[in-house]
Parts: sequence; structure tokens; C-alpha cells
Amino acid sequence: MSRIVVVGAGLGGLAASALLAQAGHEVTLLERASTVGGKSRRLDVDGERIDSGPSLVTFPGVWDELRRRLGAAGDAGEIELERLPEVGRYHFDGEEVTLPVPPDHRWYPAWKRFSDLHAPLAGDVTSLLVADPLDRRSLPALRRLLAVYGARLSTRAYLDGLTWMPDGLREIIAIHTLNAGVSPSQTPALYASMPAVMAESGVWVPRGGVYEIPLALARMADAAGVDIRTGEAVTRIERGRVTTAGGSFAADLVVTALDADRVAELRGRRPRPARALSCSAVAIYGALRESLPAHIAAHSVILPTKPEALFRSLAAGDEPADTMAFVNLYRAGETYPNRRSTVAVLLTAPADGSDYSLEHPFVRREVDRISRAMGLDGSITELMTDAAVLDPRYFGSFGEPHGALYGAARPLWMSGPFHRPAHHDPRTPWLWRVGASVHPGGGIPAVLGGAMIVTSKLLARHPA
Repeated sequence: MSRIVVVGAGLGGLAASALLAQAGHEVTLLERASTVGGKSRRLDVDGERIDSGPSLVTFPGVWDELRRRLGAAGDAGEIELERLPEVGRYHFDGEEVTLPVPPDHRWYPAWKRFSDLHAPLAGDVTSLLVADPLDRRSLPALRRLLAVYGARLSTRAYLDGLTWMPDGLREIIAIHTLNAGVSPSQTPALYASMPAVMAESGVWVPRGGVYEIPLALARMADAAGVDIRTGEAVTRIERGRVTTAGGSFAADLVVTALDADRVAELRGRRPRPARALSCSAVAIYGALRESLPAHIAAHSVILPTKPEALFRSLAAGDEPADTMAFVNLYRAGETYPNRRSTVAVLLTAPADGSDYSLEHPFVRREVDRISRAMGLDGSITELMTDAAVLDPRYFGSFGEPHGALYGAARPLWMSGPFHRPAHHDPRTPWLWRVGASVHPGGGIPAVLGGAMIVTSKLLARHPA
């Protein structure tokens, strides 16, 4: 049995600690905040509940696999997932369409052709989310995917090769790569499959809100025997010991769920110079004075006028002319036990570490554009009785210093489930890494899957 200290109780840290304790190690989980969850937090906005961080659950098979691996402790993670009727409603260049595309839409023949090819890959994608792609057991899934993509290995190259696909539908599919925080030219062709796979396996929201995920993870970690300590700010990480403001913890192994720059600082090392970063966000969470019209979808996606211009701006760290936005609507009594409807408006933004308010010109301009695209008579923020705004400076206060949601942007061959991140550096055999900055793309399932991949490797070297 090893003494393992896990630093950071985000989704990756919670999952890793539970798996390591279930395997028989003595595990202590340290979190500087007063609650678990990392970027996933529960807010009170004018007396109504709304959750920040990831807003949807995709690839539910990953959650099921995590609970299966935890055995009896997994029983503590029971949650009720509600499937949304559609992946989302998309607005682009005057076009409005849902995914899956309905049969009466002019894009349906192209969508059906695309979906028939990619939806059957759902099981393969799920298996790659929870297993090392270089494991020989992953080879059949990789072969099936590569048979679809051929030599067009980036999302952009693959989609551009589908000459029969309408341009608008191509951009709607391509924009999903921002789930990894980078452009379609920086992600594997696998990301092109995601919309069809999500339409097949569904997009889900836990009853009670997405924060039920970290709460369930904490219950499973507790059931597995993890010593969870919140309010413990780590000040130093070194071989054999993790020091906090209140004391120190002996550690044979350390697993960190923090961004690489934060880990470098805690090890007394200088972070590397600023480099290409994934995107950040300006997130507006509001309680509504009255319900929105019945035609407004639960999950809307408003694309920028020129997607390629947005990708260039994000890569340069510059404010874009316009951006991609998610609008998640929770009507009263649906999902949350709220008396009034609530809404989340999530604007993709550069990782510039800046403050944004509702009065910031970029925010005002984008909120007005989004409201018009959705067919509202006025600005959606004018319908809010109160609002909370989270911005790159907020995300940078505990994540990557500039607020990049997935940390540094990586080359194509190191992106998503195919990458080889610094889970473990042979020069520091006692230090391992999990979390959103290690296994980006795909949101909750990628982070949980990444934790499963890392802990499997760790346990192979350090069995209890």
C-alpha cells in the first residue's frame, strides 16, 4: 500500500482518488476551495440554483464504466440523467437547424449520409476515451476510425474533403472542436465524428444540475476510503511530501489535477514562457424575470459570422469580432428545483486573463447578436433579475494563469484521446497528472476517461 496525495478536487482529481483508494492505496485528496468540483461549481443567483462549468454530459458509457471499475463504491454515485430531445439548435449565417437534422430540412440527405457513417463509431469513441490509444486492445477501434478518415487526419482536412456536404453544415460540425479549446486544424479527425455520435448516444443533464456529477464523485471517493480535505491550500509539492498552509502530508506518490504552470510553481520552479493556449470563456448565469418563449431550445449554439476569423483570434489571444456562444435554458422546475427559469450564456473568449462585465463592449455586442439570432425581442440580459459573470481572470485564479480552460494548446498528434500528455515524467517517477489540462476535449467524459487511463498506468507500476 502506498500513501498517495491527490492535489485538486476537480472531476479528474475526484475520479483518480476514488480509483486509487478502491485499488487499496491510502489516499488523501486536498482541495483549497471549500467545496469540490474545480471548474464545476454551484451558484446561487437571486435565490435560484444554477451550475457553472461543463453544462452537458455526453458519452454516458464513460460514467457507467467509471462506476463499474469502482465496484461497491460506485453504487454511491447513482444519479438520474435526463436525455435532451436534441444535441442542440444551431444558428449560423441566417440558418437555423437542430442536430440531428430533421427529415424536412434541406440538409437532411447530407446529414443522414454523414450520420450513417459516423454514428456507428459511438462504441469505439467511448472505448478510446477510457483506454490508452496505444494499448493493443485499442487497435481494433483505431483501425475502424482510421478506415473512415483515411489520410485526412485533422478535423478540418477531413471535413473539407467531404465535397458533398453543405458549407453551413460543415461549419456547424467543425465548431465542436472548441470543446477542446482549439480550431479544427488542431484536432484529430475524430472530432468530426462527435456530433453524429452525440446524436446517437444522446446529450444528458443530471436531474438537479451538472454539479451533481462532482457530488456523486465525492460520494464514491468517500465510499472507496478517500480522506477528502477541503480548505487545504497546497503551498509546496516535493518528493515524499505535500505541504499546505496548515501542515504537511507524507506521500509516496503525488497525483495532481492542477494545470502544469501551477504544478511548476508549487515545485519551486519557474513556469515555461507563455505559449499557445486553448480558449477561455465569459460565462453569464442569470435568473429570469419570466420564462422565454416556448420555441427557445434548451441548448442553443450561435456560431460566429466567420468561424476561421474566430479561430485566428483565439490562437493570437485577441478579442474576436464575434464568437461562438452556448445558451443553456433551464425552465422552472425542469432540471433544477427552481421557482423561476434560469439561463447560462457562455461566450468563447481568448485566454487573456481579463475582467469582463455585462457592460464590456464585447459582451454587450455579443449578447445583443445572440439575442437577435434566437428571435428575442430584446437583449436576454435585460430579462434577468440578477446575473453572475465568470471570466478569464476568474478561471485564471485557480486554473491556467491566463484562464485557458484546457491549458496549453497542443499539436494535432497530441490532442484529445490520441495525445501522449505528461501523465508521468520518468524524471519524476513519484508525480502523476490528471485533469482537463491533461486530457482535453469532450468535456466530462474526457476528464473522467483521462483519470481512468492515468490510474490504470499508475496501478500497473504501483499495485497496492
